[in-house]
Order: sequence, then C-alpha cells, then structure tokens
Amino acid sequence: MYAYISGKLTFKNPAYVVVEAGGVGYHINISLHTFSQLEHESIKLFTWLHVKEDAHTLYGFAEEGERRLFLHLISISGIGPNTARMMLSSITPDEIQAAIVNGDVSLIQRIKGIGPKSAQRIVLELQDKLRKEGPDTLTRVVVNKTVKDEALTALVTLGFARNAAEKVIDQELKRTSDELTVEQLIKFALKSL
Repeated sequence: MYAYISGKLTFKNPAYVVVEAGGVGYHINISLHTFSQLEHESIKLFTWLHVKEDAHTLYGFAEEGERRLFLHLISISGIGPNTARMMLSSITPDEIQAAIVNGDVSLIQRIKGIGPKSAQRIVLELQDKLRKEGPDTLTRVVVNKTVKDEALTALVTLGFARNAAEKVIDQELKRTSDELTVEQLIKFALKSL
C-alpha cells in the first residue's frame, strides 16, 4: 500500500522510528541494519504494511534491497515479519543473501529464533530465487538507470536468470549501432531467451 515514507525523523530507537510526513507521525518498525543507517533528520524509508485482524503494522527499510529480501523471507512458511526483522537485525542483508545462495544453513541457524528446519527451508525455497536475481540486487537502486539497466531489471522481474538476460542484452547492443529504447531491447531479449 505504501511504497515509501519520506519525512522528518522525530523519534529513533533500535526497534522503531517515528517519521512525521504531512503532519502525521508514522510508527515504523525497523531492523538494526536500517537503524545504523539513519543519520539525518530528513529520511526516506521503503515500507511494507502488515495487515492482521487486530493490527496494521508498518515495517521500514533504509534500502529497497533490504525490503526485497524481507519480502522473500516472509514468503517462507513459518517466517513472520518479526522473525524476518530479527534476521535482518542479526546479520546484514548481504550476509543473509550470501548464506542462502551458498547454502550456509549453519550461519542462518545461528540467528535467534531460527531452528534447523527453518534454516533448511529458507535455503531450499530461496536459493534459486536469489541466484536468479544476482548478487547485486541488494545494492542501492540507481536513480539514473541506463537503457540496459532498465531492460535487465524488467527481464529479471519477469523471471529470467540475470546472467542469461544480461548476455542476450549485451549481444544485441554490440550487434546494432542504433540507439535502442528499453522496449525494443526487451522485445529482442524475449525472442532470444
């Protein structure tokens, strides 16, 4: 429902922040990773709203990549928003992603609240997804993306492996000397993949 909330940081502690935006103070739960990145009074948090019968809870993330990993984690049966937040507070999103991709069940199991079965389930269900997305999906979203970057993002979103999509896009860019639009590049890649 809310993509992000941008405003003035009025209260901050390691578990949550209050951000004033448009005269409304939003109580947003955060991870320690996000907490460590909040240095200015004016902030922007990427958010996810958890709706339950008795509560609406906002979770905020300093980076889009952290939110994306959080959403992957809560898609696993038995992993709720608070457990995912605990995971993101225990080790960095990059370490979690590397552990999942490399099948390091013992590292994931060391996180408070994650037992051996949950750790194995996380690796089993997310390993292929995160491999397909590539290692740089947790880096900051680039504001001025090139045509190649936008086409690659679109193809990965459609479910194609990042490496294969990048290879096809590079081939087409080398083959033609014309300036291609994102749509033209995606159409060519879809025919080749």
